[in-house]
Amino acid sequence: MKTSDFTYHLPPERIAAVPTERRDASRLLVLDRMTGRCAETLFAEIGRWLREGDLLVVNSSRVFPARLIGHRHGTGGKMEALLVERESETDWLCLCRPAKKLLPGQCLVFGDGRLRGEVISHRGPGERLIRFDWEGDWWEVIEAVGTTPLPPYILGARSHRTTLPGDLETLDRERYQTVYARERGSVAAPTAGLHFTDELMASLRAQGIGWVEVTLHVGPGTFLPVMTDDIEDHPMHAEVFTLPPETAEAIGAARREGRRVIAVGTTAVRTLESCVDDAGIVRAQSGSTDLFIRPGHRFRSIDAMITNFHLPRSTLLMLVSAFAGRERVLSAYQWAIERGFRFYSYGDAMLIL
Repeated sequence: MKTSDFTYHLPPERIAAVPTERRDASRLLVLDRMTGRCAETLFAEIGRWLREGDLLVVNSSRVFPARLIGHRHGTGGKMEALLVERESETDWLCLCRPAKKLLPGQCLVFGDGRLRGEVISHRGPGERLIRFDWEGDWWEVIEAVGTTPLPPYILGARSHRTTLPGDLETLDRERYQTVYARERGSVAAPTAGLHFTDELMASLRAQGIGWVEVTLHVGPGTFLPVMTDDIEDHPMHAEVFTLPPETAEAIGAARREGRRVIAVGTTAVRTLESCVDDAGIVRAQSGSTDLFIRPGHRFRSIDAMITNFHLPRSTLLMLVSAFAGRERVLSAYQWAIERGFRFYSYGDAMLIL
């Protein structure tokens, strides 16, 4: 299939620049993937569309403040580095801008000088290996110096808004994170889970709905548009995951008893589909996955999914289209646009049944 098959027009004002006041106050589009029929409700009412015995599978990875804003030592030129992958105690692969000015040997200063770095080598486009130097605990320094790694489209949407909350970094540190996030490692949030509150989770459990976790550390490649003309030529990024034994056992029991397994987010989908065998048995394991789910993929681990609205030409839109059908998904997106739904990471949600 062509990448252009996954394009749609989104008015800029439909991009959510900030989250809703309450997490579960987001709107929810419910899509029947068999008929294409759409319905609208609030995320707080999602329990109306679930039933006793359903099993929700969530990604418990935690976002860390991976965006470093600094300057080049000696010139004072501003630069940014996004921590992508730790390669040693001191060395990180980073996405940088402006990357063309960051030559090997260039020294960097971040924040108040508590963190310094040296460019060691070039990697791919915009990528640099940086060796860091600091005093004290690494993660304490990152928490103090780093900022929330928001996607560029949120930052762009904010630049066109006339009114925004005062302390955006404090807001983002709380809201660009699920309430059940535990294991630090993501540089992008598993956004489908942002809508859950502790109260809603308790209500769903009281309704007889199960809850299990996987961990997949989300990388920046998740949100990048596909640049190849043919989707088959796209090099899929790899992400580290863990599917624990208790999760595999709960999914196996649900399958045997005919109960639905519902993935919360595309990252949970990728994890489950990376751990399922040809017989449909999900097995506990840890590793990395570069599974690219696109139309033609045969789903073997899930019956439904909760997801947000995704960027045009993205692998996430292709994954959702593989599950519900490209035409039905794009039609549902248009339905949502016409009704003023909010899109992308801080936007509204979909439940695909």
